[in-house]
Amino acid sequence: MENDGNPIDAKVPAVTLGFWIIKILATTLGETGGDAVSMTWLGETTPDAGSGGINGYLVGTAIFGLLLAALATIQVAARRFNPWLYWATIIASTTAGTTLADFTTRSLGVGYPGGSMLLLSLVLLSLAGWYRAVGTIDVNRIATRRAEAFYWITITFSQTLGTALGDWGADGRLGYSGAALVFGGALAILGGLYLLTNLSRVMLFWAAFILTRPLGATVGDFLDKPVAKGGLDLSRPLATAVLGSAIVAMILLTPQKAGAHGRAQ
Repeated sequence: MENDGNPIDAKVPAVTLGFWIIKILATTLGETGGDAVSMTWLGETTPDAGSGGINGYLVGTAIFGLLLAALATIQVAARRFNPWLYWATIIASTTAGTTLADFTTRSLGVGYPGGSMLLLSLVLLSLAGWYRAVGTIDVNRIATRRAEAFYWITITFSQTLGTALGDWGADGRLGYSGAALVFGGALAILGGLYLLTNLSRVMLFWAAFILTRPLGATVGDFLDKPVAKGGLDLSRPLATAVLGSAIVAMILLTPQKAGAHGRAQ
């Protein structure tokens, strides 16, 4: 039972089908949005990349990292659930995860396998620290600000991990569309396990939450990467705008309420 401070109202949305649809849209937007800044705007993948002493991935990470820090601070300090604030923070975490993962795996030369293992370790360490401090990692029992802070730290690491996993899968023989099918299939299996077994709901949630990110990464890359590399070569800013509009529509059209966990008992 949580005893790490004054109880707060629930500020994490109920985990519904609409939640997962918006989450996948947000992770896809994170890929196209992050690439739009680091690659299109800052020219990281152009022949002139780095010529001015600027690393597009690092600058993009700084931009989105500052935005994430500001939104997460407001989210944790907020008194009640606000769907616009929550999903804006999710989008900031996934765009920051995109640029940070690209910087780690490409600019630092860690590579996709090394980056994925490093980031997986960070996710597990965050979950372990959360459990040790609070006694649970169940998102339906986030009733103190300490637990909510751990929630956002874990989410940020998982978004970064998902980008590295998605790029690792897509840059191999599977390609963008093949990797998207693999990650989508893995999510379908998790859905089946949820419906047909009594496996830990907490474990299944975090496994699905992490897997939505590589799915979004591969779908996003499929949309905006060159045709010669297996993509559709769509405009990154345009794809980002379309995905953002879809998220706004989903928030407006689907029920948005906090999970039914209320205050800590």
